[in-house]
Amino acid sequence: MSGVLKRFEWLYNFLASKKLTIILFLILCVFLIPRTLRDTPEDISLGIVGSIIFGFLGLNLILCTLQRIKTLAKSVLVIHIGTLLTFTGVVISSFGYIATVNIYEGTSVDTVYRWDVKKDVPLGADLKVKKINMDYYSFPLKVGVLRADEKVGLFELNTGERFQLEGYDIMPETVEFPSRNLRLSVYQGDRKIGTANTDGRKELPADFPFDFRLVAYKTPSLKRMWVDLAVLENSEVVAEGTSEVNSPLTWDKLNFHNTQVDVDEYGRPYAGIQITNDPGLPYVYAGFVMLGIGSLMYMHRRLYGKR
Repeated sequence: MSGVLKRFEWLYNFLASKKLTIILFLILCVFLIPRTLRDTPEDISLGIVGSIIFGFLGLNLILCTLQRIKTLAKSVLVIHIGTLLTFTGVVISSFGYIATVNIYEGTSVDTVYRWDVKKDVPLGADLKVKKINMDYYSFPLKVGVLRADEKVGLFELNTGERFQLEGYDIMPETVEFPSRNLRLSVYQGDRKIGTANTDGRKELPADFPFDFRLVAYKTPSLKRMWVDLAVLENSEVVAEGTSEVNSPLTWDKLNFHNTQVDVDEYGRPYAGIQITNDPGLPYVYAGFVMLGIGSLMYMHRRLYGKR
């Protein structure tokens, strides 16, 4: 019986030891480093192996805390709790998933590719890309002006600047790619009276006499990219909004991230959407808050000698 107790005591002390902490962190590094060199979404999720490693790290921290709880400073105890919350969130996140899909502008899909099961699965709703939006830094271009198919003039300027045309002020605003459609705003004095596009669309008084053509431009630098999304159930919109870098559209515990915008071989634009289900995220955020509080408490103790 004493032999069993000694083995149990040895196991308990080993599980609570700093030696095990170092071993687990080394194993975690060996596990994670190769995954950072690959770029498929399935490698973002830690999976079962990663969850097991973090589970043992959490157990190690719990036992270590229990062994030293009477001697630990309050700040260190708060840091331990924050770390445990973060580890808990990581393990819970392993029950979530990542899915991806490409959607043409103006169309919708109801299935996505889940990387954990490696197959297409129903989303549970229709996801529609209403519009792909791109905003560019100001760039130079040449605008041709026509009146009844007769050339009136050629103007060279930057987007955001204005040129005058028989009592009107014309301002090129942005170019839509890949269609190369230029949108212009038309002013009379300080009053905007409408817009015109080089594809022929106008929202102007009926007697406005001019048409515009994009003659040339310098390739612009992208400033911002986002997509307008809508989630539909039985053809009714249940959620809609924009998705861009670090700002996904959220619906029913799913986050819709815009990861890319491109065109196919026929020039049709599409958006790449990544869908994430991460149930552990609240615990991770709570852990970060506790870690921040504990760190501030520790700094205060070190500076002012408070325990």
